[in-house]
Amino acid sequence: MKKIIRPISTLLILMSFSLLFCFSAGADSDTRVSYLGPAGTYTEEAAQFFFRDGEAMQPKETVNDAISDLLSGAADYAVIPQENTVGGAVVNYIDALIGAEGAFVVGEVILPISQTLMGVPGAALEDIKTVCSHPQGLTQSEAWRSEYLPDAATKEMDSTAAAASYVSETGDKSIAAVAAPGAAALYGLEILAENVQITDSNKTRFYVLSRKNLEENDLCRVVFVVTCEGSQIDDVIISLHEAGLEMVALHDRPEGSMLGMYHYVIEAEDAAGVTDAQIEAVCGMNGVRFEGCFRCLTP
Repeated sequence: MKKIIRPISTLLILMSFSLLFCFSAGADSDTRVSYLGPAGTYTEEAAQFFFRDGEAMQPKETVNDAISDLLSGAADYAVIPQENTVGGAVVNYIDALIGAEGAFVVGEVILPISQTLMGVPGAALEDIKTVCSHPQGLTQSEAWRSEYLPDAATKEMDSTAAAASYVSETGDKSIAAVAAPGAAALYGLEILAENVQITDSNKTRFYVLSRKNLEENDLCRVVFVVTCEGSQIDDVIISLHEAGLEMVALHDRPEGSMLGMYHYVIEAEDAAGVTDAQIEAVCGMNGVRFEGCFRCLTP
C-alpha cells in the first residue's frame, strides 16, 4: 500500500499527540489493522500514526466491515471514526460500536482535519457543478461551499477517499471531491482550494478497537454502552459521579424496539486512573456494558 506523505505542519501537530498514540509496543509486522478505506482516508492516517511498526493495514469498504474483520479474527485491531468538532457524532459509526459486543476500545486518536477541494487535472473552480465527499466532509465544508460554490450539487460517498477515487475515475471536470490533502496525489487530482472546513480547530476523534481489553495501570479513560429508557440515564450519570468518574462524552441512539428506549455511548475519565472498583460500580446497573479502558493525553 502506498504511504501518504502529509504536509510537515500536519505532522508537527500530530506529534503533539505522540504520547497518546504510543501503543505500538506489542504490535508488530504480523499485526493486522482494519480501517475505513480506501487508501487516503483520514481513518488510514489515524491508523498509520497509532500503529507505527509496519503493521499490515487492511482498508475496508465500511466501518461495519472493519469491525467484522476484528470480531471474526481476520484483524487484530479496527480503527473507526467516532466524532468530529463540526459534524458531531458520526451516528452510523456510533451504531457500529454499539453493536460490536466483544470489541473493546483500547486507544483514541484525535486527528486535526484539513479538508481540501480537489478535481481532475485542468479543472477550475468555476467548472465545478457537483461536490462529493463523506457526509462529514460535506458538513464541514458547507459554509465554504455556500460562499464559493453556491450552486453546486452534493453527492454523498462512503468516505472522503472514495470521493477522490470517484472523481479520478470519472475524469469529469465538473465534479470535485472534498478529501484529505494527500488523496490528491494518491488519485492523480489537482488541489482547487485548501482548508475548506469551517474552522481551523476541526478535529476528528477515532477509536482503536481490540478483542482484548487493556489491563494496565493508569488508564484514565473508560467507555460504557448503556441501554435504558431516557428517564433512567440520569441514574447512570449519578452512578458515574458517585464512582469518582467525570463524564467526557455522551452519544444517544434509538434502541429500536420502542419509543423512549435508547442506547448510549458514554466516555468517562479519572485522571488518577480508572479502577476495577469504579468499573464494577457502574456496570452493576442494569443495561450497562463495559466497553474498554485506554490511556488519554489532553493536549
